[in-house]
Amino acid sequence: MAAMDPFDHILNWKLKRGSHTFPGKDGGTCINEAAIVAAGFPYRPVRSVENMPACFSRPICRLAMLLNDEASDEERQHLLPFVTRLACADTAKVEWEREVYIALHMRSQRKFPDHLKVLEGALAIGRQAAEPASEEVRARLDAVQQSAKAPSSVADHPKFAKIKAWLAPSL
Repeated sequence: MAAMDPFDHILNWKLKRGSHTFPGKDGGTCINEAAIVAAGFPYRPVRSVENMPACFSRPICRLAMLLNDEASDEERQHLLPFVTRLACADTAKVEWEREVYIALHMRSQRKFPDHLKVLEGALAIGRQAAEPASEEVRARLDAVQQSAKAPSSVADHPKFAKIKAWLAPSL
């Protein structure tokens, strides 16, 4: 949690599993959706990395999405320091190097802290995202949170639990 200390004054944001139609009052988005807002783009749901703006690294966003969705609620919050670092798309060669790095290192890693190290390693390859000022990020995320009105995700909707219960036995 020490790595998150600089973000305490920036974010009152809660990362959640899955895609979200709009953030809730607590943030309530996945890491990629939060990263879009932090980078200054209008909020948009992210169901796949192809929904990300072109300046975001596809291999890194794919890994971030995997970690976001497979993490426990507590583990997922350790992804917050990475929110401002995903907008780092590079040349096709560098993106391929990132893809290979991730594939090689994720095979041998089984625990979430190790997965975070793989994300950190992939982010060290190639171009680094320009870090926006913390006040700027806070203002962007606060603006989106303030406009939240409805449940932030399909998973937050009461009907989703019913549908999930119907499908669970067949999985």
